[in-house]
Amino acid sequence: MTNLLVTGCAGFIGFHLAQRLLDDGKSVVGIDNLNDYYDPALKLARLDQLKARPNFTFQKLDLADRAGMQALFAQNRFPAVVHLAAQAGVRYSLQNPHAYADSNLEGFVNVLEGCRRNDCRHLVFASSSSVYGANTKMPFSVHDNVDHPVSLYAATKKANELLAHSYSHLYGLPATGLRFFTVYGPWYRPDMALYLFAKAITTGQPINLFNHGKMRRDFTYIDDVVEAIVRITDRVPQGDPSWSGAAPDPSTSKAPWRIYNVGNSKPEDLMHVVALLEKGFGRVAQKNLLPMQPGDVLETFADVDDLVRDVGFRPRVAIEQGIETFVAWYRAYYRV
Repeated sequence: MTNLLVTGCAGFIGFHLAQRLLDDGKSVVGIDNLNDYYDPALKLARLDQLKARPNFTFQKLDLADRAGMQALFAQNRFPAVVHLAAQAGVRYSLQNPHAYADSNLEGFVNVLEGCRRNDCRHLVFASSSSVYGANTKMPFSVHDNVDHPVSLYAATKKANELLAHSYSHLYGLPATGLRFFTVYGPWYRPDMALYLFAKAITTGQPINLFNHGKMRRDFTYIDDVVEAIVRITDRVPQGDPSWSGAAPDPSTSKAPWRIYNVGNSKPEDLMHVVALLEKGFGRVAQKNLLPMQPGDVLETFADVDDLVRDVGFRPRVAIEQGIETFVAWYRAYYRV
């Protein structure tokens, strides 16, 4: 499958994935609405790199633009779609819920309709570790129920999984959802914790550590995430004939639908990550120790056994190496 659609191509993961696909000799069509949820200059800088590559085509398009999405799919008839565009952010969903309904729900239905009406052979879409919500059993497993989201963002991502399953069941659309765990690296999103910490440390501002810094996250380096997406895109789900409605496995189905975790499978203490940033920048952070925020969770920890078994994916980048690379990019990009 050589002609692929990557939605959200000017975003953090979409940019890195498009680069990798182009390196692999694929033709990539990228769409993005270039909204101002975070600094559009960073999105445009990513996009400029992609536009300089042969076999890359860009179209500015909003997922909620039904007519535009219909035309895009009808003109290209993509054999595979990697859907990464979404209104992101847990905390922002408390302030602007309608943005999540427009992009993550209505927009996702437009993607599903485009795929099923134009013979897409595989839809790979971004879910999130946030769907685990109030679950406390560790590590988080795709075989556990995720019925208690604690943010609207998480609820929309769970809804994406359910909508995709209905299209797989009704129309035979092969679909694979990927639950990403705290992805980080060069060209990072400015609304994410590591980026906010880096900015504060380098400008002498305090960093906010919620739950008094007593949190753990399964930080996953961007190159590992991209490798997982590429491998999954080439593995079209067939459906599990042994699946039983009497004892349903939440990660599989008789329909050609599958869910995987994509994580490092090694939670890191937040204070350790801050110490690595301090070492990288050669400065000590001022720390504001604050209570837990609404919609947040204490720990994330991915069980990736299914991904290892099915596509041979195993994360390789340790947090120390990943933070070092991120710091080097941040210094170069912002001339710190």
